[in-house]
Amino acid sequence: MTADFWSPIKLSLEIAAIASVIVLLLGLILGKFMAHATFKGKSIIETIFLLPLVLPPTVVGFLLIIIFGRNSFIGQGVEWIFQQPIMFTWWAAVIASTVVAFPLMYQSAKTGFESIDKDIEDAAKVDGAGGFKLFAFISIPLALKSIISGGILSFARALGEFGATLMFAGNIPGKTQTTSIAIYLAIDSGNMKMAWLWVAAMIGISFLMLLLVHVTKK
Repeated sequence: MTADFWSPIKLSLEIAAIASVIVLLLGLILGKFMAHATFKGKSIIETIFLLPLVLPPTVVGFLLIIIFGRNSFIGQGVEWIFQQPIMFTWWAAVIASTVVAFPLMYQSAKTGFESIDKDIEDAAKVDGAGGFKLFAFISIPLALKSIISGGILSFARALGEFGATLMFAGNIPGKTQTTSIAIYLAIDSGNMKMAWLWVAAMIGISFLMLLLVHVTKK
């Protein structure tokens, strides 16, 4: 296989891996907090967290451009810090993948934390477990199956991201051209051989991801 074939796959795996680490951390923290929190506006916040699941990718990409573009306060702040805009960079692809993958991790982690018997956590508190120890050594192990499933599904979702990435990060070979974008361009240019090879690779990786989800549930 040529470098032209492996480059988008390697890039997709790298972006998905970084995005998965980010959504894992965010999902654990927010999932744990929201699992038992009760406050006004909780439903609205959760709806916002889950919106990327149902929004068209182009809408997500459009919103990312508005939020991180040069005309926004955030975009100008990022450009001032890094001396370049974040759009059409590798990190733009990571952000797009993170946004679309986060709902899966959040929902899985929250479900796992909600399933924990509160008496177990209360008993650990009585035995002297502080907030961090309780979270790291009691809550996470008890919700581990849900967390692993969410992590794998998030990775698979980040790996297959297309619309938001194309709009926000663009199509720069070796930099932002993921496998999904490469497949689209290969079909558009009539290069069906490369399209089939990339499709086969993505099916194989996705199959393994889903197989892992089923294994962890047993």
